[in-house]
Amino acid sequence: MKLETLKTPGLVLDIAKVKRNAERMSRRLKQFGADLRPHIKTHKCIEVARIQTAGHSGAVTVSTLAEARAFTANGFSKITYAVPIESGKFAEAIEISRDCELSLITDDVDVPDQLNDAAKQANVYLNIFLKVDCGYHRCGVEPDTQEATEIPRRITNASNLRFAGILTHAGHSYSCQTKPELLALAKHERDVMADFGEALRKEVGQVPIVSIGSTPTITSVDHLNGIDEVRPGNYIFFDAFQATLGSCSFDDCALTVLASVVHRDRVRRKVIIDAGAIALSKDRGPVGINPDCGYGKVLDLKGEDLNLTVNEMSQEHGVMIAQDENTFDRLRVGSRVRVLVNHSCLTAAQHSHYNVLEGENIVDHWQIHTGW
Repeated sequence: MKLETLKTPGLVLDIAKVKRNAERMSRRLKQFGADLRPHIKTHKCIEVARIQTAGHSGAVTVSTLAEARAFTANGFSKITYAVPIESGKFAEAIEISRDCELSLITDDVDVPDQLNDAAKQANVYLNIFLKVDCGYHRCGVEPDTQEATEIPRRITNASNLRFAGILTHAGHSYSCQTKPELLALAKHERDVMADFGEALRKEVGQVPIVSIGSTPTITSVDHLNGIDEVRPGNYIFFDAFQATLGSCSFDDCALTVLASVVHRDRVRRKVIIDAGAIALSKDRGPVGINPDCGYGKVLDLKGEDLNLTVNEMSQEHGVMIAQDENTFDRLRVGSRVRVLVNHSCLTAAQHSHYNVLEGENIVDHWQIHTGW
């Protein structure tokens, strides 16, 4: 099947770029001496995860218990559910843990005792990470607080819990606007966690794993001394945000949305495509670096830049302003474009499958495992 005949809107996944991105990250982390536990929330796809875990332990990170169930059912045996666990999910997490080595995270001082009671009643043992705040201020405990030692102590002393270590995510790296700023933040993430891990060993005892994440920091950091594991996710596809930030080049971006032109307005220079917010997501992208980034960069079917962006969106419609006469004439109703989106993770989650592109041909369709 060719792109010209594929139904629109639809996800197009360039498999050569996926493999290249996986190989680069794998090689980089092996040079740094750290284990890879990729975050699969970016793609939620079994086939993609197998590519990125090749040559590693096979461990993955998930953002939903639905992802954990799907990946366990497909042979992945080491899974970290990287959202703080709460009591409403205890029972489901415990059931999943019977079929895999499941690690959970918490930053709440009351959760270890509650979770231990549930695990003891179910006769299972659970691995628990302490979620640490390294500056993002979304979730996690700060290393200099009482909770930072009290929570690991409670986990360590629990009969049916195992202290897995400490885990953080430098999500604020997405707000950096220069490479030096990003490098400084990457060093800070690493050093905060390495230093805290060392201090915690003196207070509590063994800290099996010091785990960090974030594609921007991992692609920028100069070494990973004191770090055992990293959990980047977006790197496998990348996107317009990451390319603008400097984590990759635009040529590294593996995911695009195929769309068809459905309307033209020569007076207003508008070209309308059948991919709106539901197909692309409404992520505004790197507006702090490029205020004109729109909702995605527009390419032709070969992946060449048309020097257009999706300027406006409604639910099912995307609007491009084509001031160049030749470009406008080229985009007739029925012609097709590929939109390199701002945020591949959000975009992929809105679709049911990937159309796998090898060369000029669609060679397969890979399921996306959504749900909660």
